Amino acid sequence: MITQIQPSELSSWLASARTHGEPVVLDVREPSELRTASVSAKDFTLLTIPMGTVPARLAELDPTQPIACLCHHGSRSMQVASFLQARGFAHVANIAGGIDAWSLELDTSVPRY
Repeated sequence: MITQIQPSELSSWLASARTHGEPVVLDVREPSELRTASVSAKDFTLLTIPMGTVPARLAELDPTQPIACLCHHGSRSMQVASFLQARGFAHVANIAGGIDAWSLELDTSVPRY
């Protein structure tokens, strides 16, 4: 089962995830989406790998590192989180509601689209 975290719960997830290494937020949205709205890396490493390229770029990710996946509304990121977990990634979470919820709950300066 993939852990679901709301953006408002991210800081507490990051704090607990640190026991397993430096947390990563993996943004799986497309480049055009990233140009429209992006998050700032605060207390985590931010990686941007579009969903369709994750399998080919899997070696760029550390399976022991905590990873929270992010997309627009949470569906694509959930698919990527499941993909990672099925490949042995131990500490994977999905940011429920995606960047849209991020804008509503955490940072209203992030544009909604």
